[in-house]
Amino acid sequence: MEGDILVMSQKELKRLELIKKAIERRITQQEASIFLKISIRQVQRIVRRVREQGDKGVIHLKRGKANCRRISEGIKAKVLRVYGSRYKDFGATFAVEKLKQYEKIKIGRETLRKWLRQEGYEAARRKRRKHRRWRERKEYYGQMVQMDGSHHDWLEGRGPRLVLMGYIDDATNRVFGRFYEYEGTIPAMDSFKRYCLKYGVPQSVYLDCNSAYKLNRRDDWYHRNYGYGDGLSEFERSLKELNVEVIHAYSPQAKGRIERLFRTLQDRLVKELRLAHAKTIRQANQVLEEYLIEHNRRYLMEAARNANLHRRSPSAESLNNILCKKKEHPLRKDFTIVHEAKLYQIDEWTSVNKIEVREHVDGSVQMVGRGRSLKFKQIFDRPVKKRVKLSQKIRWPRDIIPAGRTLGRAAPLKRSTLTFI
Repeated sequence: MEGDILVMSQKELKRLELIKKAIERRITQQEASIFLKISIRQVQRIVRRVREQGDKGVIHLKRGKANCRRISEGIKAKVLRVYGSRYKDFGATFAVEKLKQYEKIKIGRETLRKWLRQEGYEAARRKRRKHRRWRERKEYYGQMVQMDGSHHDWLEGRGPRLVLMGYIDDATNRVFGRFYEYEGTIPAMDSFKRYCLKYGVPQSVYLDCNSAYKLNRRDDWYHRNYGYGDGLSEFERSLKELNVEVIHAYSPQAKGRIERLFRTLQDRLVKELRLAHAKTIRQANQVLEEYLIEHNRRYLMEAARNANLHRRSPSAESLNNILCKKKEHPLRKDFTIVHEAKLYQIDEWTSVNKIEVREHVDGSVQMVGRGRSLKFKQIFDRPVKKRVKLSQKIRWPRDIIPAGRTLGRAAPLKRSTLTFI
């Protein structure tokens, strides 16, 4: 019809030009099939349609028609309704997984993203990726483990704010973690002990300069100048006893693998905790253990070299005696020591001059002398010191010498006496 406009792609325009040349016998249909990379029978069909319908004969017959495999409007409405009620802040990829797991609805990720974008959901928009310099992974499993603590409202107000102590192997992406109430020396020691008992002792640990992992300048100066300790934090000292190399990162970007892991967990794990209605740290750790099984199964990758550099872990008792706070105190003549402003009595004889106090991750305290555990008890009723009061003020010599007289050699100097109460 006159005035009709045909919209064609570049591919269809090229096809039309070659088909017309074949109709005009400037090239053969066999040559046209070779140029268009289609069969000779398909060329014959297109030639027949062009002769009957004109130029629009090269346009695909299904253009403008609805796809017979399209998702029905009822399913689309159900997906949007469920997403708005349960998965409103989920990304498209994670939402597709949960729709398949809980709602038994299987749709494509890009299909859902297109629907959400049409509805105006912010979660459907892709985040711009920042430019980062690529660093080659370690070659062996267990060669280096990145470790850090993530402070986040993991329970979304249903319970206390928790800290996730996370570990990720640099070569294989294997993840381990556990929730604690705070980030410090004891949580670091307890989580590292659990990691060693499960996977073995790694060759090195890559962590930041948190005060629990590295002494600050003031403490380091005190240790070096006064000879107390060796300038290591308690956690560094424990890893040194286990012969584990400690590598400190001086920026978050340097340990980007663990930081990206936390970004993923703060999105996915938070929602898993929400779906499980976790309210306590115990429930959160149970959900975390189940989640990490699926996470490692899905995202685990093969190391460049087929060898496991994890060393066999010592026994749990040995780890308890290494991964603990240690401090030495002089033993007094009455077999007492002072630790953390508390007085302790050693209940058995020992010839040592110093007692090593160990604070274990479970909160227990142990007194050790030359590798042997000693019996002790805390003294609660300590004697109260009496205060010393002066009966009168001290008078200096010029106040007690009479006017007009000089102090001779034989004249004794009279002073006020002090009376103690």
